[in-house]
Amino acid sequence: MSRKKLSRRQFIAATALSSAALITAPYVRGAHAAGKLSIGFWDHWVPGANKASTDLVNEWAAKEKVEVQIDYIPSQGNKLLLTTQAEAQAKSGHDIIAMSTWLPHSLAESIEPVTEIVEAVIKQNGDVNGTVKYLGVADGKWLGVPACVGSQIKGPCSRIDLMKKHAGIDVQAMYPAGEAPKADAWTTDAFLKAAEACHKAGVPFGIGLGETSDNVDTVGAFFLAFGAEVVDAKGNVVVKNDNVRAVLEYYKKLMAFLPPDAPAWDDASNNKWLVSGRGALIMNPPSAWAVAKRDAPQVAEQCWTHGFPVGPKGRFAPFLPYYWSIWKFAKNKEAAKSLLLHLSQPDAVEKMVRASGGYDLPAFEKLTTLKVWAEEGPPKGTLYHYPNPHKHQVLSISASPAPPKVAQQIYVQATLTKMCVRFYQGEPMEKTLAWAEGELEGFMRS
Repeated sequence: MSRKKLSRRQFIAATALSSAALITAPYVRGAHAAGKLSIGFWDHWVPGANKASTDLVNEWAAKEKVEVQIDYIPSQGNKLLLTTQAEAQAKSGHDIIAMSTWLPHSLAESIEPVTEIVEAVIKQNGDVNGTVKYLGVADGKWLGVPACVGSQIKGPCSRIDLMKKHAGIDVQAMYPAGEAPKADAWTTDAFLKAAEACHKAGVPFGIGLGETSDNVDTVGAFFLAFGAEVVDAKGNVVVKNDNVRAVLEYYKKLMAFLPPDAPAWDDASNNKWLVSGRGALIMNPPSAWAVAKRDAPQVAEQCWTHGFPVGPKGRFAPFLPYYWSIWKFAKNKEAAKSLLLHLSQPDAVEKMVRASGGYDLPAFEKLTTLKVWAEEGPPKGTLYHYPNPHKHQVLSISASPAPPKVAQQIYVQATLTKMCVRFYQGEPMEKTLAWAEGELEGFMRS
């Protein structure tokens, strides 16, 4: 593994980016899949999850006679991001590297297209959601194989008892385990009323308005629910529109019922809020619930993961995919492609999902109804609706449908949360919109 040191300028620039029989030769078996292969995987937070990936790689390596080196690179401190950037600049490093969300587009010139692999896996495992295509395809070519490891939905995790007692909402009845949602009444208005009731009861919703991804993902889903685009799919700045005004008015009402320090929250804040028992709802993948199982089991047994409220323009939930990409400078591309096919087989995917306790989400349609989500607990069935098995909400990402390289800047700069905070703190609506317009026009020029 190449370990180039980054200059301060490079560091700042990097951190700104925030069945087998069906698939045959030339990528499986034979002389092509030989030699050495170096892999940079995301270092999973769930104990034991990395072992599942290691076992699957070693199983493939023994069969294909390939010598493998695996590095698990943590995302904390932007280590994976910085490693990816350094390798792209040096044109040296791993053959396969894990990339999240915006990275495939931002590093597209350095990535080997894998269209033939992804199309074969889609034929086998079903199509992927629109966000996976939006982030993974450039100029008609796939820039990575959608990975289940690390991919997640950041949806509501509610306290069953507190929502029932204070808001009069039975989240288990609304999202019953093993059945389709009965959530027509779960609207943005109902969400606001529930937030007000829980705030009055001293157990506010734990939703942040800071500049990190959990905060940006949540506000982005609400913007989409109101049809509030700030840059359209063609790259036009369109922030001064009535849908944006409507969502800002909505968020101003909502923020009155959130913790007073919500604008300073980071990605750990909502997790701590839930585990401490101080709140009735957060927006997060099942990581906070998993920690509660260990540290506060009385909280965990009252948690239920479910869908987003529906707004005037639909029901959206934040989906953050990971990809396994192959560098153009990789020394063993054929072996890399063979391995990525192996890791995309249904039995391999199920092993990785189980090892993560249901945290990891496959992007492929036929792999979103694995038994693991119905079986996890306590309470049993708490994760059944986490993978969106009934497709009742659109999986999205904040700042879409803007062109990805522009949306990335909107996302990383937390433009949407900053708009909400500015307006909530008393700035006139048109001044907030004018500020945002200036920011967005700057992103277009960069």
